Amino acid sequence: MNRIVALVILLIPGIIAAIGVKLMRDMVFNILHNPFPFLWLQFLIGLLMFLAGLWFIAGFILHRDRKRNKVQPRFQTENKEENMK
Repeated sequence: MNRIVALVILLIPGIIAAIGVKLMRDMVFNILHNPFPFLWLQFLIGLLMFLAGLWFIAGFILHRDRKRNKVQPRFQTENKEENMK
């Protein structure tokens, strides 16, 4: 059950990123969609959607790998207790 929930959590940002790529691609081919009055605005919204989806998925994977200690030392979080000494 936990794996299904994790899959759904990753599918939503993945779909948002795919829609962002589609909006950027349509701008290149001069296809203007209804809610956008300008092509440059459509491209900008598409870019933001793509980056938001990518950011969420990358953060999810980094968090998971940190919990399993599978990241390089430069990506590991430092303990706050060690910094206080």
